Amino acid sequence: MRRHLYDADHQAFREVVAEFVKREVVPHLNRWDEQRFIDRDTWIAAGKQGIVGLAAPENYGGGGGTDYRFRAVVMEEFAKVHATALSSSFSLQDDIAIPYIKELGNQDQLARWMPSMATGELIGAIAMTEPGTGSDLKGIRTSATKVAGGWLVNGSKTLITNGIQSDIVITVARTDPEGGVNGFSLLVVERDMPGFIRGRKLQKIGLHAQDTAELVYEDVFVPEANVLGRIGSGFGQLKAKLPLERLSIAVHALAVAESILRETITYVRDRTAFGQRIADFQNTQFELAEIQTEVNIGGNFVDQAILALNAVDLVDVDVDVDAAQAKWWSADLQNRVIDRCLQLRGGYGFMIEYPVARAYQDARIQRIFDGTNEIMKQIIGRSLVGPA
Repeated sequence: MRRHLYDADHQAFREVVAEFVKREVVPHLNRWDEQRFIDRDTWIAAGKQGIVGLAAPENYGGGGGTDYRFRAVVMEEFAKVHATALSSSFSLQDDIAIPYIKELGNQDQLARWMPSMATGELIGAIAMTEPGTGSDLKGIRTSATKVAGGWLVNGSKTLITNGIQSDIVITVARTDPEGGVNGFSLLVVERDMPGFIRGRKLQKIGLHAQDTAELVYEDVFVPEANVLGRIGSGFGQLKAKLPLERLSIAVHALAVAESILRETITYVRDRTAFGQRIADFQNTQFELAEIQTEVNIGGNFVDQAILALNAVDLVDVDVDVDAAQAKWWSADLQNRVIDRCLQLRGGYGFMIEYPVARAYQDARIQRIFDGTNEIMKQIIGRSLVGPA
């Protein structure tokens, strides 16, 4: 099915991204996996090419962030070479950290952080998840106590993307123990603040090149100038930003599924068994037919979600539901596609040197982060039956 999502400007940008990927990404993929992080030089190079910082305002050196199709192009080009960890790290910057600062920050905060975030010189992260809380944001225990001139933060976070390399961490803390959902606030913790400790770099099943870490806060003084948005409004601010994060996961999922499918088609055409191409077996053709159809259907839904975002329809009351549907369906689809494509390769599909095996490792987290798929279904279900 022909896509009608992109125009000439997006295709021209795709050429820029493809050249960047060829020059700055492909030669380093194996080394990044081994060292368990992505070089800062790559962030800087991406900033110079306008590949990271797309969400930042133009007057701060960014891409303006008004057309999400450019972000989709980046994810699709990264997916073609299986740079999944890089795609996830850049998504954290462009779809989470920068939008939080852009939409909630005051002029001083924008001037302090946004130009360097747009160039990739300053890496952002968001610290929500804690040991024992997972998707239950209301269970956050990290506390911020009011003191003269600011707040003292104590607690710990885990599973934080860009946790080791980040220069600023948007930290969710409980500023009012009795405030319920109005008791949370967002505080920007900077790299060198006393008491802010980087814990373990966590070892994961996949996404090996993406640094994921534990963070510890021991009486970290955060000045009033680093409060993001209004005290007590953190829970609502998080909820408002989650749909974009979940759409980002959906876009990435479809891009990876499409890439693995294309490689699998090439493989079964070239590989022979029992005197004929694997592609000539009826089972192979049935599998590929089902996979391609599901990818087309899922991709069409995600394309419509991108257009809705561009049209600012994502402020609609259905935004949570649409994003939840896109996230859970696409993440499940990605995992199904990769599993079936791996099966068509037989034993070679299990070899880590092949992209499908690495994709298999990386895909599993898609059904977990930014709210598990079970949480997504709960959001959708409640919208159908109403509150109890």
